[in-house]
Amino acid sequence: MVIEISNGVTRHPAYRMNNPVNFCLCKREQLAIVGRNGAGKSLLVDILTGKHPLLGDGPKYDFGKFSSRMLSDNMKYIAFKDTYGTGDDNQYYQLRWNAHEEDSSPTVGEVLADTFQAVLNSDRIISSVSEEEKAKMNAERGLMRDLLYKSFHIGDIIEQKITHLSSGELRKFQLTRSLLSNPRLVIIDNPFIGLDSVAREQFVELFEILIRETGMQVILVLSRPNEIPSFVTHVVTVCDKVVNDKMTLREYMKVLPKVPVRMLSDYKTQSILQLPTDYNTNYNVAIDFKDVSIRYGKRIILDKLNFTIKCGEKWALTGRNGSGKSTLLSIVCADNLQSYANQIVLFDKERGTGESIWDIKRHIGYVSPELHRSYYRDIPSVEVVASGLSDSVGLYMRPKPEQMSVCHYWMDVFGIRHLANTSFLQLSSGEQRLVLLARAFVKDPALLILDEPLHGLDTQNSRLVLDVVESFSKRNGKTLIVVSHYLEEIPECVDHVLTLGVSQD
Repeated sequence: MVIEISNGVTRHPAYRMNNPVNFCLCKREQLAIVGRNGAGKSLLVDILTGKHPLLGDGPKYDFGKFSSRMLSDNMKYIAFKDTYGTGDDNQYYQLRWNAHEEDSSPTVGEVLADTFQAVLNSDRIISSVSEEEKAKMNAERGLMRDLLYKSFHIGDIIEQKITHLSSGELRKFQLTRSLLSNPRLVIIDNPFIGLDSVAREQFVELFEILIRETGMQVILVLSRPNEIPSFVTHVVTVCDKVVNDKMTLREYMKVLPKVPVRMLSDYKTQSILQLPTDYNTNYNVAIDFKDVSIRYGKRIILDKLNFTIKCGEKWALTGRNGSGKSTLLSIVCADNLQSYANQIVLFDKERGTGESIWDIKRHIGYVSPELHRSYYRDIPSVEVVASGLSDSVGLYMRPKPEQMSVCHYWMDVFGIRHLANTSFLQLSSGEQRLVLLARAFVKDPALLILDEPLHGLDTQNSRLVLDVVESFSKRNGKTLIVVSHYLEEIPECVDHVLTLGVSQD
């Protein structure tokens, strides 16, 4: 056994599963942990990695003869977290969108070089390993580095500042940095988040090679069964904080339940369609870009971009990782200071003619990976939703009772009203995404911008969100922009597509 837990119960009651945990990962097995949002998948991973100690013995680990003494060397856990740490409020936004040529943050190459050198200099290898064997292990790590760089095309971003990376590029960087030490076991939470179709194929190919050539074992934590790659051999499902018995992938696919064609009830659909419109929708043009260019140092993100979105149109924004999709949206939302150096029209008004940032934002509902990573507030979830009324990260003004009623309404629409008083930080990443979606809808915006809105959502919740977007978009004067790397995540109401090319990176 590589990992074994028998009747495991965490010491702290707040972090306990509903049943004792029985779990085993055998040698040469590649595992997927699958379950709905909030089912307890992350809690199981925390138990496996020793974050939540168990009563009695466990977990038991066996990583082989030449493994390190340190658990952290043998097992790496890669989650959907920001490279800059937890940050503070708008710190991530300030770094991401307003970095400049003199930015002192390190480059991708500098961080990866330091990480690799630290791995080579590590003295935590077990004492029974000879110098010759250590040299062989370090040579294998060099081969691992070269393979990672090639698979994820790290050379394309190696000179870029960490703060300049797109969400997908950041994900590739995180994976590369964590794998440089050639760990025995890798646990990855929602591995395909932020990766375009080519990068997803590269990910699968990379791990097929690592499994075959190095004997590495992988545990993937997934919310969607259709994302299980072909190299997975076994599946463990988690439901209502109960860890079920391990089964083979073939056995799991035979019992996989079908997802309803529609998740939003007819009653809630009608309630959305009948919402009153209390703002002026008599604008002709929502967005008009004329020769818009954005650059950071020598890197050109957008180069003389021209496009127009008229009132009521529904757009999909597509393109490879790093093509400038999120940068474009940061301009629309007035988060990027370079937007004021370009000719941009929003809601029939030219940017820079006297309107404030808040005049712009009050017409826009927005959710994105950048917003998710920057939101690290230990406050009730309903207050996170309410912060959308004032376009703040955190709640600084107490909402009126009628405003809180609207917050509860949208939490109910997204199926999370029961989480209203639960701290945002205690929610799973999927539940957090639903809260942030409710935040985007809460002020009934004229322009709804959804950047990778289904990140981390299970199949049922993904269908629910698409149903909500479809219903919302049928109302008069509603304009929509959706960014996604999956064609099936594009709402049926979308009638225009803008694809940004890699040449615009």
